[in-house]
Amino acid sequence: MINDNFNLKGKVEVRLNDEVVREIDNLVVTAGKGFVASSMIKTTSNSPAAMTHMAIGSNTTNPAAGDTALGTELGRVALTSGTVSGAVVTYVATFPAGTGTGAVVEAGILNASSGGTLLCHTEFDVVNKGSADAITITWTVTVS
Repeated sequence: MINDNFNLKGKVEVRLNDEVVREIDNLVVTAGKGFVASSMIKTTSNSPAAMTHMAIGSNTTNPAAGDTALGTELGRVALTSGTVSGAVVTYVATFPAGTGTGAVVEAGILNASSGGTLLCHTEFDVVNKGSADAITITWTVTVS
């Protein structure tokens, strides 16, 4: 019997002004798994737009598989980079001073500047982002 499990796992590193303040696992949501599956066959009717943005928010509700957006979005930015190495995809985004200010406790990866498909969603202990602070998030998604 062949037992071949296909898993998507994520890890998130949050830096506040270049200092690592959080390292957490994340949830690849149902819509994100559907995104990955539909990306395996490229046709004009099912080709999803690539993941291009990251968002941060202030909602403390635990992420759930059925999530399609953050609970309370504080800010969204275009990805600084997205790279693939073997079975690992790494996304990086920086929220500069004045963007996403507040008590940040959640983050997500999406494929649009508003709305869009949510790939991953995570919650973490509060990171207080002042108006002059910058947050950089590095997010790795591993296929195993």
